[in-house]
Amino acid sequence: MHTLIIGGTIFLGRHIVADALNRGHTITLFHRGRHNPELFPEVERIIGDRDGGLAPLRGRSFDAVIDTCGYVPRVVDQSARLLSGAAPVYVFLSSISAYADFRHHGVAEDDPTGQLADPSVEKVDGETYGPLKAACERRVQETWAEGALTVRPGLIVGPQDPTDRFTYWPVRIAEGGEVLAPESPARATQIIDARDLASWILDMAEAGRGGVYNATGPRDVLTLGELFETCRRAGGSDATFTWVTPGFLAAEGVAPWSEVPLWVPSEPDSIGFDSVSIVRALAAGLRFRPLEETVRDTLSWARSRPQPHSWRAGLTRERERELLRKWR
Repeated sequence: MHTLIIGGTIFLGRHIVADALNRGHTITLFHRGRHNPELFPEVERIIGDRDGGLAPLRGRSFDAVIDTCGYVPRVVDQSARLLSGAAPVYVFLSSISAYADFRHHGVAEDDPTGQLADPSVEKVDGETYGPLKAACERRVQETWAEGALTVRPGLIVGPQDPTDRFTYWPVRIAEGGEVLAPESPARATQIIDARDLASWILDMAEAGRGGVYNATGPRDVLTLGELFETCRRAGGSDATFTWVTPGFLAAEGVAPWSEVPLWVPSEPDSIGFDSVSIVRALAAGLRFRPLEETVRDTLSWARSRPQPHSWRAGLTRERERELLRKWR
């Protein structure tokens, strides 16, 4: 199988490439060459900018196209149109952030997606990211119809994650001591290991499946308490958890999701953020490795990174100690 991957050298993309090579795929990478250029020397590389620089792909044929890095509708439209008819399936990596709201549990694929107030906006930020992804989806679906496979992941985690939004917890908990934890051990969360997502995407591409799928996990409800206990066990830690209220964190100006990763306060507008329906993806074969394996592998990878590491998410130890003192 000859697979074109747009991107392919960062996090999920590199896991897709690695898995595809293990399956015997022939890979063509189209990317800018800015990140991890040493990876995958055995594959065909086309260095270019997808915004106006897709000409080297014109006239090529593939068995699947996997687009891992589309954020701007105008730009995604270029690849969708130029590659139309070049493969049976175009896989577009979107996000559950594409949904218009999360005011109910069980948000499913047919729920409304976000709309840009100004369709000409191309700046990607916290407000526009979701609606831009939704607009990108529509561009691909309009051109590829039944050949469009739209994948909406939740938080992707595991080794090689550059965001630290999950990695913070295995590393922090492995250090031991008193750990500030948000809200309640019963608070639900959803994550998916990048390697499980990569494997399922390739399964779907190989089968030529189209459609729209939420892709997060695990199969059953995962609570923060269960996750943190798994981190403690995998890291051989003596950590204890002090659960602080959302009101306290808000009063102290602590940012959910970034300073306290994985956590979004239980508020009316976000009640369904951590309970997105994955029934359709499960029926299509989405499967998950044990949580402890994800935690253990993430911790091992994090410890192998050059130190000191400049964290992109999570509380500094000084800030955490300060908050715990105030809470007490």
